[in-house]
Amino acid sequence: MYTLVSGAYKYLTRQDEYTILMLGLDGSGKTTLLERIKHMYIGLPLMDADKIKPTVGVNIGKVHVKRTLLKFMDLGGARELQGIWESYYGDGHALLFVIDSVDEERLGEAKQTLLRLMKDRELEGIPMLVLANKQDTQDAGSLVHVKEVVNTLADCMDARDVRVMDASGKEGHGVKAAIDWLYSRIIENRQRKPPVTNI
Repeated sequence: MYTLVSGAYKYLTRQDEYTILMLGLDGSGKTTLLERIKHMYIGLPLMDADKIKPTVGVNIGKVHVKRTLLKFMDLGGARELQGIWESYYGDGHALLFVIDSVDEERLGEAKQTLLRLMKDRELEGIPMLVLANKQDTQDAGSLVHVKEVVNTLADCMDARDVRVMDASGKEGHGVKAAIDWLYSRIIENRQRKPPVTNI
């Protein structure tokens, strides 16, 4: 009887977990975006964006969306830290690539980094959201401009879902829409990339 009850409890309380890799150049606002996500979904106090330090290594945040656990892995974007990214590719169910919409000078560097990710076989087939961040800033480039840059990489996108959206991690604009898109694509792709089931 205990085994039956225990088995039923484990079945009812098991939880699917999906990992979203948050990548992008240093200064693109990944950590601020993650803090906003944690504030919106689990009610953590919002940190002052000006006091958030650049990520060195990995910054992890977990949130629930429709009884599914999404684990966000914010990986440091400095050039010397990008070498660690590859060790996390196998865990990823989706890729959230964050672009600083204000920093036009580094848009070419962001494009080359994105191209490298698209060509990596270990990331093949997983959904990819390119987020034009910092749209609250007056000098931010338009979403149309970022889409034009991403569209030049169309030949490398294979059959994956790719979407470009705008957002402000600092103000929260567009964040929920971004998470909703990621969630829906992860669920649609679960046959190809199954979740980790936590019991």
